[in-house]
Amino acid sequence: MPSLKDLKNRIVSVKSTRKITSAMKMVAGSKLRRAQDHAETARPYAERMARMLSSIAGNLVVTEMTSRLLAGTGSDKTVLLLVVTSDRGLCGAFNGSVVRETRRVIKQLESEGKTVKLMCVGRKGRDALRRDFASRILFSAEDIGRKTLSFSEADAVAAKIVELYEAGQFDICQMVFNRFKSVISQVVTCKQLVPFAVAKDESAEGEIRATYDFEPDEEDILASLLPRALGIAVYGALLESRAGFFAAQMTAMDNATRNAGDMINKLTLNYNRSRQAYITKELIEIISGAEAV
Repeated sequence: MPSLKDLKNRIVSVKSTRKITSAMKMVAGSKLRRAQDHAETARPYAERMARMLSSIAGNLVVTEMTSRLLAGTGSDKTVLLLVVTSDRGLCGAFNGSVVRETRRVIKQLESEGKTVKLMCVGRKGRDALRRDFASRILFSAEDIGRKTLSFSEADAVAAKIVELYEAGQFDICQMVFNRFKSVISQVVTCKQLVPFAVAKDESAEGEIRATYDFEPDEEDILASLLPRALGIAVYGALLESRAGFFAAQMTAMDNATRNAGDMINKLTLNYNRSRQAYITKELIEIISGAEAV
């Protein structure tokens, strides 16, 4: 049975931990507001860009001059997975869910006879996947958006993807990341980046579409916009992941603060019981000694 001093030291230690988790919760909540605003503001632009590219690419006849980012390599044997996680922990299952989904996708692709390569953004995802797939990691990046996430950082990641694609390192690129849904919910999403997936507008079926003349032609426009669209897609995923991280961290720290409070109450109760038992024991010894005299 622990002594009174041990229980008192334990209570002081848990109280210190509760102060830290409470402060981290407030900091994460403050950063979450800005990150959530940035993520939600970027969504309409990314969706509109994707719709515009789909509209242009939908009427384009694929030829040898068509950008490979749209036409593809003609094969799907090698798949590159861009895994987006955070650099820090203390955020519950935020990083673990992305890693589990990545492992599931790898297993599924390998069962189909495909070769899988990895590209990691975030220290936690890289460290977890490096244990089993170290030889498949072509590139990793960390400390992206440590203070403020900028488009140039996302564009550098997109440029690396294009560089690997042009070097023939992969045929298809997919991105696995946490999409911010709410403060208590993040959805693990797998999205194809390369080649660009042309979305079919089912709502416009049967309608008469307007005819446009492009200057320059569609292929030149796509050759210019597709790399930018790739950067925007990566930037949007990083914003979503950043907002989801702060939400997960705030929730985790809130739970930790409550658990610390519960533990303090239990330790205080044990301390008071032990102290009462110790005082009772001393009184019995004093009374017994007095009666013996």
